[in-house]
Amino acid sequence: MSRSLGPILATGALTMANQSIFHGQPIDWRVPIATGLAGIGFSLFENVSPQIAVILAWTAFLTAMLTRINPSVPSPVESAVQWWKKG
Repeated sequence: MSRSLGPILATGALTMANQSIFHGQPIDWRVPIATGLAGIGFSLFENVSPQIAVILAWTAFLTAMLTRINPSVPSPVESAVQWWKKG
């Protein structure tokens, strides 16, 4: 398994969980398809430049955690802050 695949799979899983489980939206099937294609792409790119591929994978993870993928659904970090304030 490549070193960039973990962050890419985590990005897809957390995006799906945030939208579907925490906010009750229907499953957006574009997310798992894009996650699979990105995983394949990053694994191939890692053969060319492993360090850059890993850095880009972690950058994609952080970006997906901080920004809204769907404008009507808060980002995972926003959801966590809302949950923390309620707690």
